[in-house]
Amino acid sequence: MHVHFDGTPDNKLPLLLAACQYRFAGDVEAMARHLIDDVPHGWDELGTDLLDGAPAALRRSLTGGEDFPSRQIDMTNVICVGGPPDERTLVTQDGIGAEEWAYVLHPHGIEVIALQAYDRGPVVAWDTDPRSRVTANPSAWHPDTPAPVVAPRTAPRLAAAASAPAATPASRKITRR
Repeated sequence: MHVHFDGTPDNKLPLLLAACQYRFAGDVEAMARHLIDDVPHGWDELGTDLLDGAPAALRRSLTGGEDFPSRQIDMTNVICVGGPPDERTLVTQDGIGAEEWAYVLHPHGIEVIALQAYDRGPVVAWDTDPRSRVTANPSAWHPDTPAPVVAPRTAPRLAAAASAPAATPASRKITRR
């Protein structure tokens, strides 16, 4: 599945982690259906509606208080990336250039792949704090190293507790272009 704008890990990973934890209550399969299976052509951008159900403090932390809706692409010539039936691909881009990032939705976490350098990447657990510091440097996302995600130092506990991620039988892949 294609997403046109803003696919770097420092931008997308916190949004996807929070979406899984709150809007989808840990149900990775439901999240994959919403982001990938139920969208005919792709996304122009993923918006703050993915944060529905998240505590207000987390929403402010991730968005600076801004709200903007997810918008689907209204064109039919999007990039389709193949893969086995147990993976789905979401291709994102910054409006120019080739695919740069892929996000694979696994039952245990989200794999972040810097496509210009690697064909796989480290996995970030679904229960990772979305307020963690994340780097967008592709070389930091080497597949054989821990993910370059640093938890916030003095993060207060969020008001609403996230549910534990539900196990799903399949991985889903989201790719940035």
